[in-house]
Formats: sequence, structure tokens, C-alpha cells
Amino acid sequence: MTEPTRKTSAAADELRSLRPLSGLDRRGFLVTSLGAGFAAAAGPVGAQAITTDTEGLEAGEVRIPVDGGELPAYRARPKRLLRDAPVILVIQEIFGVHEHIKDVCRRFAKRGYLAIAPELFARQGNPATVTDIQALMRDIVAKVPDAQVMGDLDATVRWAARNGGQAKRIAVTGFCWGGRITWLYAAHNPRVKAGIAWYGRLVGQSNPLQPRHPVDVVGELRAPVLGLYGGKDGGIPLDTVEQMRKALAGGSAAARASEIIVYPLAQHGFHADYRPSYNKADATAAFSAALRWLEQHGMAAKAVRA
Repeated sequence: MTEPTRKTSAAADELRSLRPLSGLDRRGFLVTSLGAGFAAAAGPVGAQAITTDTEGLEAGEVRIPVDGGELPAYRARPKRLLRDAPVILVIQEIFGVHEHIKDVCRRFAKRGYLAIAPELFARQGNPATVTDIQALMRDIVAKVPDAQVMGDLDATVRWAARNGGQAKRIAVTGFCWGGRITWLYAAHNPRVKAGIAWYGRLVGQSNPLQPRHPVDVVGELRAPVLGLYGGKDGGIPLDTVEQMRKALAGGSAAARASEIIVYPLAQHGFHADYRPSYNKADATAAFSAALRWLEQHGMAAKAVRA
């Protein structure tokens, strides 16, 4: 492909990515646009839920070309930085890309990042419409192959690099289900400089769709990961956290540079400000730790002025 052809193709991809979502290719995709509000299975939204404004930001839905079609995604970035912004992938909870995940993108954008959250369940189903957590796990989450997720995140990185992001400054953060994926993606993509995993499962039974877990990839970690965990998390026993710490100590150079912080009184989902599990003190401290981690590992950014 000649250089003019490459430029024409890249420009066409960018224009397609910013068109209204009504024109999406729907082949094999059950979710073609992001809904408003929170997933039904997440329960009632607490009064403490945080909403970050978009002043100084360019924020909204975009679409990511992937194998077989396009993913809806939420993107936020500083208006003053339309090129060469450091990129952070924001990976959803089991509830999909709802208002909390969108808000996290805006929080990172306020700090100077191009933050983007692709809807990684788009082929399997719409978590926003499911009212029961067990049904959500069984009918959607359990059917999402890790290999598909890795490919979709690679495509998201490519999109970000074509749309104002720095291709060599990529970080990844994720919550709950996305916390596990954060560890895996830090082992998958050599372009990732840093990861922040929020209460992601570390060990588990292998199956054809999820063949390995974070503890199994410590020898392949390509970027250091900061793990943020709750001491009162009923779904992630502390002995598995200690198992991961020991594994990291014997892993790759990036694994040995990784760190796990346990907040003794925090529950699972302690950063999810819309849920009863929210712990403001620990969530604030952990987000500050995440920002320091990014700065320490080549991902420093300039905050948007108030």
C-alpha cells in the first residue's frame, strides 16, 4: 500500500468511527450502541454516585472497527490535546459500559488522558437489560472468550492511535471482570506501559474460553501492574492475593515490578460509587495510587485546568 493510500484509508476509518451509531454493521453483534443509565442487575443507584462534567473535554460514543463489525465505545479526552495524548483503556465490570465506567473515562480525561472503554460484551449480549446477576454471568459473561477480548482491545489501541492517542504510551485499567482482563492484557500487548487492576479475580478453573488466569501469566507480563484489592472481598479470598504476590516475585521483570495493595476494610467494588460497596476513603486513596503508578511508568499526563 502506498503512503497516500494509507493516509486516505486512515482518514476514512476516522470518519467512519465518528459517524452516528445508527449506521453500524450489525452482523454478529447484539449491542450496537451504549445505553444511558446503569445496568439493571447492578441494583439501585446510591445518592453518592459521582458525575464528572465534560467541561474542557471531548466526550461521547465512538465505534471501533473489529473483526466482524464494530464495537460501540465511550471515549473522553481533553479538548486542548487532540493529538499525542497518552491512552488508557478502561475495562468494564460485569455490568458493561454503563454510567460509572463512562464517568471513570471522564475522570482520566480530566487528568490529561485519552480514555476509552469499548463494550466488550457486544457480541454476546446486552448486560444493561439483565436483571439477575447469576443470569448475567451465565448467559453473557461466561460466554466471552479471552482471545476475543484481547483482539478487541488491540483494535481499540489501533483506533486510539489513529484518533489522537500516542501509540507508544498505552495503559490499561479495569474493574471486577475488567480487573482480571487488565492482568491478561498486560501480558498480551508489548505496547502497554502500565496496568491498574481493581479487584480482579486472580485464580480460577481453566476452560476453553478462559484458558488462563492472572496467576498463570506472571512469567509473561510485559508491563508492571498495580493490583487494588479489598480485605473484605468475599469473592476474592486473601489467600489468592498472597498466591499472586508470590507468583509475581518469581515472574518476569514486569511481574517483579508489580505491586498489590490491599485495603483492609474495603469490600469488592469499593470504587463503584453508585453501589453500597463504595468506600470513599479507600476509593480516593486507590485512585491517587493509580495516578502515581501511571506517572512512575512513563504515563504522566497534564491535567485539564478547572
